[in-house]
Amino acid sequence: MPEAILDTAASQPASAAQSVIGKPTPRIDGPLKTTGTAQYAADYHFPGLVYAWPVASTIGSGEILAIDAAKAQKMPGVLLVLHHGNIASLYHVGPGSYSGRAGESRPLFADNIVRYYGQYVAMVVAETLEQAQAAAAAVHVSYQAQTPNVSTELNDPQTEELPLHTESKRGNVETAFASAPVQIDATYVTPTVTHNPMEMHGTVAVWDGHRFTLYESSQGVVNHLNVMAEMLGVPRENIQVISRFMGSGFGGKLFPWPHSLMAAIASRQLVRPVKVYVPRDLMFTAVGHRPETQQRIRIGAQKDGKLVSLHQDYRNHTSLGDDFRENCGEATPFLYSTPNLLVTSALVRRNVGAPTPMRGPGAVPGLFAVESAMDELAVQLGMDPVELRLKNDTLIDESTGKPFSSRHYKECLQVGAEHFGWSRRTAAVGSMKQGDLILGWGVAGASWGAFRGGAQAQVSLHDDGSVRASCATQDVGTGTYTIFAQVLNDKTGLPLNRIQVVLGDSSLIPGPTSGGSVVTATITPAIADGAEKAMRAMLELASSTPGSPFHGKPVSSLAFTDGMVHIHTQPAGSGQPFQQLLRLANVEAVHGAGQSDPLYALPQARKYSTHSFGVHFAEVTWDPGIARLRVSRIVSVIDAGRILNPKAGANQIMGAAVMGIGMALFESTQYEPNNAHPINNNFADYIVTTAADSPSIEVHFLDYPDYAMGEYGARGIGEIGLAGVAPAITSAIHHATGVRVRRLPARIEDLLKS
Repeated sequence: MPEAILDTAASQPASAAQSVIGKPTPRIDGPLKTTGTAQYAADYHFPGLVYAWPVASTIGSGEILAIDAAKAQKMPGVLLVLHHGNIASLYHVGPGSYSGRAGESRPLFADNIVRYYGQYVAMVVAETLEQAQAAAAAVHVSYQAQTPNVSTELNDPQTEELPLHTESKRGNVETAFASAPVQIDATYVTPTVTHNPMEMHGTVAVWDGHRFTLYESSQGVVNHLNVMAEMLGVPRENIQVISRFMGSGFGGKLFPWPHSLMAAIASRQLVRPVKVYVPRDLMFTAVGHRPETQQRIRIGAQKDGKLVSLHQDYRNHTSLGDDFRENCGEATPFLYSTPNLLVTSALVRRNVGAPTPMRGPGAVPGLFAVESAMDELAVQLGMDPVELRLKNDTLIDESTGKPFSSRHYKECLQVGAEHFGWSRRTAAVGSMKQGDLILGWGVAGASWGAFRGGAQAQVSLHDDGSVRASCATQDVGTGTYTIFAQVLNDKTGLPLNRIQVVLGDSSLIPGPTSGGSVVTATITPAIADGAEKAMRAMLELASSTPGSPFHGKPVSSLAFTDGMVHIHTQPAGSGQPFQQLLRLANVEAVHGAGQSDPLYALPQARKYSTHSFGVHFAEVTWDPGIARLRVSRIVSVIDAGRILNPKAGANQIMGAAVMGIGMALFESTQYEPNNAHPINNNFADYIVTTAADSPSIEVHFLDYPDYAMGEYGARGIGEIGLAGVAPAITSAIHHATGVRVRRLPARIEDLLKS
């Protein structure tokens, strides 16, 4: 079973004995989830609720010639059948300060062109779900089909529309590579991978004749509001988006998809609540995916392993309507030191739904290629793979010339090697045995940008002795509710059972989208600022209230500690509970509006390059007699600033490691070439990692606060746990079998060639 080993440096504040910051803390929302009290998007039900069900295209390219809905409209319970021929126009998202980002930029039912299999071509609304499904099956659509292009070879020539794009450049890679005594030139492919959270996408839309309330499974309630206002053509103040809890999203729920518009349109037309959810098979077509990538890596090195050049040229597929770039060069320019570097990219169009970010967008597939090539270089040099990475470590981001705000990649390698037992590794292929099994050991580095956006948080101290924080961000299942509570505990000294956190509602004070591992670093300064302002307001009230023991005393002489107002030179126990002072003043609550500025606005941060780093070590066992490969052990060492909650943090890294096993060994969406149908669009045929596939997992956090990020020194960790896992596993596969896996996932038939 997976386990977390939490190494934390002695970096806690003086008040750490009372504060839960940096301590393993159970999630405050855990009881709601384990008792079934937490309401997810599809759990909401209202009087008069009806159901929408999509009619999806059965071709991958072509035109709709006719839609015959006569039979469906006569079926029991059917209220509405909408399609491009009878729907009022929807809008694209336009430019402007409130513009958001939609998952698919084309409005629902915009025309009669079919661009991918599973595209929504009509929808049926009926009194019951079963009636809607039956009627949708009775809608007959005539097509003029064309042959779709879902080729997995991404060698399309560049065009004026989709030219070669230079992302990063320094020196002269061509000259340096040509003269390098040691060269690696290889192409690596990652397949189309589909987000498959346990909770599928869903919407309940309520239109009251003037205003929409949308209950969503969304990673960004504010962005969702902005997009829906634009596409529906209604004022922002006439929409409220609620997403209290999520069964995860992995990036697939960052942006609104057409089903959300479907529910809203139907509710507005019928003036009844409408529920729609996306079934598992349409999760493979209508709500995004990580696109296929094809990456050619050329590395030139000296015989001692020092890099002299690194050229990464990558392609990824995108849809016919959206230009989605999978930023595979995200980490390449700064992970290793090299004087000559070039990262280039291009897009190719395919008849697929719009791609969208997936956990660790860009860096995850990009590092599969770069780290695999580094392992190939180590083998060619006869050098230990850890030693090769140590040799090319750098404390300067050579793409910007700036020092890193905090980089402990070298220590990640050293700590990981110690805990994994790397010194016992023998280099020869197949040389390590465990009974009849052949062991393979591999290692790969990881990186992810450290981001901080702008946000606000409202903090209130109430006369019942509680503190409340609210913000229009959301908890996607990663522990954001608990991070809010931890910071409030740290600032006010109040126990967690007296702290209330309200999230997931666009009507609250603005907050960030939950993507890119940005939320923790973004909201912690806002919560802290709001708490300090609320406590300051409490001290001012204590000083100005007649009858208060602190009446007339300078505010500067007062302190707020553990929920008590007291003279700052005296112990907290000598003061009065803040709630008594609120009641004395006949005031229900005092408030503080906290603010967090984006990283680029912080003078101390602009001097640095801000990133997180990590290393993953993997062990596989190979039984050639029965052709069975298992991942038996993973050790991850993460340098992600201060770890505010090691319990939730380890959970994130372990979950990412499990996803990494799926990436390396199982996951690949397969499109049928004649109609672009994703033929493995179910959990029987699309293989994901299960508990039986999960190995022993150790997680070690270095826990160095990065104060360029703010007072708490925290960076996000959701993405970095996945980056680097797959190449560590495939390097271990090579060590065990001699087979170099350059196209994911690794398949048994590939290993039988060994």
